[in-house]
Formats: sequence, C-alpha cells, structure tokens
Amino acid sequence: MSNYIARRILWLIPVMFFISLVTFVLMHNVEGGPWDSERKLPDHVIENLNRKYGLDKPLWRQYVDFVANALQGDLGISFQRQDKPVTDILLGGLKVTGMLGLMALGMASVVGISLGIMAALNKNGPIDYLSVLLATIGSSIPSFVLGIFLIYFLSVEWHILPTYGWNLRNGFIPGWVPPLKQAVMPVICLAALPTAFLARVTRASMLEVLRQDYVRTARAKGLPSLTVLYRHSFRNALIPILTILGPIAVNLVTGAFIVEQLFSIPGNGRLFIQSINGRDYGLIMGTTLFYAFFIAIANLAVDITYALVDPRIRYR
Repeated sequence: MSNYIARRILWLIPVMFFISLVTFVLMHNVEGGPWDSERKLPDHVIENLNRKYGLDKPLWRQYVDFVANALQGDLGISFQRQDKPVTDILLGGLKVTGMLGLMALGMASVVGISLGIMAALNKNGPIDYLSVLLATIGSSIPSFVLGIFLIYFLSVEWHILPTYGWNLRNGFIPGWVPPLKQAVMPVICLAALPTAFLARVTRASMLEVLRQDYVRTARAKGLPSLTVLYRHSFRNALIPILTILGPIAVNLVTGAFIVEQLFSIPGNGRLFIQSINGRDYGLIMGTTLFYAFFIAIANLAVDITYALVDPRIRYR
C-alpha cells in the first residue's frame, strides 16, 4: 500500500507539469490580451506594461520563469487586481468555495439519503413515486436554469430571499457562513444534482439489502422495525453510498462556476471565469493548477479509501 501511495504521489509531478504547459500555451494563443478593453490603450503604454510584467519575453522563457517561481510557491500576480498575489486571492476564494460546497454536500447527503430510504421502504407506493419524481427533476434541470427559476419566484415575485450576495462579515457564523437567506438559493442549486444521484443510489442499495436473507431472519426473530432498519439494513446499504461521496464532494467544489457567477459569490469558480474574460494570465494559471491539484488529491484519497474499505483490493 505504501508503495502504491508513493507512486501515485510521484505521478502528480508529470500530471501537473503537463496541465500547466497545455494551459500556458493555449492561454497565450487565444486572441486578445490582458490590456485589451473597451478603451484601447496607446501602443507605448502597452509596450511598457508588457516590459513590466515580462510579457515581451519569448513564450518559452515566460513559461520557464513561471515554473521556477511556482516551485517556490509563487504563482505570480493578478493584472486585473492591482498586482495582488495570486496565492492570496486563491486562499481568499477557497474559504468561500469550500463552505458553499460543504453546505451543498450536507444538504445533498441528508435529503438524498432520506429520500432513498423512504422510497425503498415504500416501494411502488406514493412516497416511492414522489421520491423518483423529485430525483428525476433534480437530475434533469441544469443548475443555471434552476437558479433563474428560484430567483424569479423567491426574489422577484415573492421577495422572500435576496437575489445575490455572500456577506461573511454579517453571516450566520461571522467570517465563515453567510446569512442563511443568502445561502439558501445557491446551496439548493448546487445540491440538486447530487441529491438526486444519492437518492437513486440509496434506494437501489436499500432495496438490495432488504431482499437479503439476514434481514428476513431478523424480522422473523421479532426484532423492532427500527433495529432491523438501522442495524441490519441501513449500515450495510451505506457502503456504496460512502464510496460515491468522495467524487460528489469533488464535483461540488469544482463545479460551482455557474452557481457562483449567477449569485455573485466571490469564490474561486467565479474568479476563474473573471480571469478568463479579463485575460488575467496569472490568475488563469493559478486557478487551473489549484483545481487540477485538488482533483488529483481527491482521486488519490478515494482510491486509498477503496483499498482500506475493501480488503479484496490489492495494490502492488
């Protein structure tokens, strides 16, 4: 196991190098530049800016300088944010994106697993059909469509919730969790798809467990229904659910681009979109490498968890 973990960690080096190279080349070959705006700058001003930020050097030299600085923990500066270090910007957005993903994961886990259990216990009944209907709706509607739908009714028509915002200073837990009214709609939008997925997986897993002989034996012995449900059914049905929670958590953090942009949430997803629109080279490279590293580490953690949970898996 230790050899496998060491090999996987070493594989991160060429993976990150390849991703940085491809991103760097594509970024510099896209039409436009960081100084393009509605008001065109004089040529001598653009030359001075390029000289100041090293953009007048050959492309290979710029990439070598970037890699050399990145290895020392310096991802450069943001052109569009008053030369602020990219690392500081990413750390600020990480707290917002992480908290949004954590809240969505909590909602998806509670609602999705509960719906799946109720559907399995009431197979082919009204609750089962309602659960399947909600899961189908949740998996069919894109997050931006659901977001617009919620904004129209809850904000514009009924004035129940604010349209946008993520004010951590006046939050439910100041500095970490925004006011609940601001969090409701983005969390629902982000959690809709994983909730539907968890409900389907939980229903299928519970139905499989409920058919097992040991569950029928437990019922025949006269054990209370709650004991049979929790001790003999739910705990065994939980294994496939736990294995998919890791990938779901990764998708929630890396898939928050549209939700953050729609509700003006200052997370890393919104930063990434803004950096592309503004040709902010330093921020584009920083956010891309951040998400690539996060996905690689999450996949490594999931693979290790598989090996620890299932002893039949052997890594040599």
